[in-house]
Amino acid sequence: MAQIVGRSPEWYAAYSGPDVSAAHLLCDRHDPDTTAFTFVDDELAVTAMSYGELAERSRRLATDLAARGVVAGQRVGVLMTKRPELVVSLVALARLGAVYVPLFTAFATAAIDMRMRASQARLVLTEPSQEDKLEGLDYLDVLSAGPEFDAAQTRPEPYRDDAALGGDGLLLQLFTSGTTGKPKGVPVPIRALASFQVYMEDSLDVRPDDIFWNAADPGWAYGLYYGVCGPLTTGLPNILYSGRFRPASTYEVMEACGVTNFAGAPTIYRELSKSGVEPHVRLRCASSAGEPLTADVSVWAQRALGTEVRDHYGQTELGMVICNQWAEPFKRPVKPDSMGREIAGYRADIVDGGIAIDVEGSPLLWFEGYVGAPDKTAERFSADGRWYLTGDTGRRDEDGDFYFTARDDDIILMAGYRIGPFDVESVLITHPDVVDVAVVGRPDPEGIRGEIAEAFVVLAPGREASDELTAELKDRVREGYSHHAYPRRVHYVDTLPKTPSGKLQRYLLRQGED
Repeated sequence: MAQIVGRSPEWYAAYSGPDVSAAHLLCDRHDPDTTAFTFVDDELAVTAMSYGELAERSRRLATDLAARGVVAGQRVGVLMTKRPELVVSLVALARLGAVYVPLFTAFATAAIDMRMRASQARLVLTEPSQEDKLEGLDYLDVLSAGPEFDAAQTRPEPYRDDAALGGDGLLLQLFTSGTTGKPKGVPVPIRALASFQVYMEDSLDVRPDDIFWNAADPGWAYGLYYGVCGPLTTGLPNILYSGRFRPASTYEVMEACGVTNFAGAPTIYRELSKSGVEPHVRLRCASSAGEPLTADVSVWAQRALGTEVRDHYGQTELGMVICNQWAEPFKRPVKPDSMGREIAGYRADIVDGGIAIDVEGSPLLWFEGYVGAPDKTAERFSADGRWYLTGDTGRRDEDGDFYFTARDDDIILMAGYRIGPFDVESVLITHPDVVDVAVVGRPDPEGIRGEIAEAFVVLAPGREASDELTAELKDRVREGYSHHAYPRRVHYVDTLPKTPSGKLQRYLLRQGED
């Protein structure tokens, strides 16, 4: 039986055994009177959903979905904002053994179509604000929030024959973000919930007396894993805010709800730090995931939020695996630019310059391959099968702390030097005129160095590009990082190409024309 620090073999068996029920793990084992989620709308009106309400609504919706032909193993798309029906849909599908496929609400029709066809889905659960994106996708049945959906949660007899698929049964199917190419299907088994719980408790240190808010969108891995599934697994509620992100509104939600433990993407922290809005909150914990965190953000957070921001590393295929953890006894002082160390249940190392996860030494590793893509799956594992290869380069210091350098295909090779774009970006973003930046390798026009570093810079409102500013930025890298790594060319742009979840698509900058 697997040994995981701080957990017994019996604990892990509850997630991995042959008769495990996802609906039991997510909902039914919890006190029906306790809060499952706190919903906050854009007017800051707050409503709570208890586990008892979630159980009742999901059982009745499961009966309705079964009558519509939904069966175990069937993929069902969910295209919803952060509303109660999204959570009810997840648990209802788990009762049937169907597979929840998240659809980000910023997707256009083509992105939805690609994911629904790739997953062979025939039903989408949605809401009125999203229905127009499904027009023309005639192969899909649609159930939209409103009178029909309300009736489906209240009128049918409660579903009682919950599927017990075991730990290897599928719960979710996500798609990679498309940072380096076409999105790939990632099947998530029920036993992955064990790793979600370890992260929630050890790395985020979410406690019963916390007011926890993971602001990430559940249309993507971090928000779905640790804003919906993780809270349900631990029985500790998350806030789901349906309003649009703005620095001021973020602070308003924190103040109105008394948030003590916050998690979000670096983009959120960066925008907060650059907004000029002064918060009136103090957090016990602040955590960041999705992209490397620059040191200036944590310096700002100490002053503005009363705490440092701890960086965490993971992937859609893994969940979070290497973290600057908050909980004792795993908590250690944070080193600048460090991602921390492996969380309990994983063993990692640097293999041929890349961050890799030891398959045999990682009992919580749940990824086994992409859906219908054996060649892409093979690229993720070493030839002997011992290592899962993240595709990210990095290093590890003498204390065992990991440092992210870049995606394998993001490394800039200039005159024999390997330049990690994140290192250069971390310096450029400290300039007061810069609000966002990306650095990529482009062919040297002189044909001498192989590649040169080029920076794409988004300026703060009211700031203008100039030769003097370009010189300042180059000098800042020379003086703050390395003389050889400064960007030979600086482009000023209005926006950077990113996925809907906010991840930078460097390959578009490398391929694009000036």
